[in-house]
Amino acid sequence: MCLAIPARIVQINRIDPAIDTAVVELGGVLREVSIALVPEAEVGDYVLVHVGYAISKIDPAEAEETLRLMHEMAQLLSSDEQSINDRALP
Repeated sequence: MCLAIPARIVQINRIDPAIDTAVVELGGVLREVSIALVPEAEVGDYVLVHVGYAISKIDPAEAEETLRLMHEMAQLLSSDEQSINDRALP
C-alpha cells in the first residue's frame, strides 16, 4: 500500500526541470521534495508527496479536508492509546 500526503509548497528552487525541488510544509515541518513530476507547481499550491516526490497537484479544499481528517485520526489513536495505558496501570 502506498501513501501520499498533501503538503503546501512554500518555496521553489528551479535549476533544471529534471532536478527542480520545492520546500513543502506539513504540520509546521518543512521538507525538500522533488517537483520533477509536477513542473507546473507554484508556491502556494498543494501537492501530494510520496517518498520525497511531489506526484501531483491537489485541490486546496481537498488537501485541507484530508489534512483535517488525518489530524482527527491521530487524535483518536492517541486517546485510544492513553485509554489502553490507563487500563494497564494497577
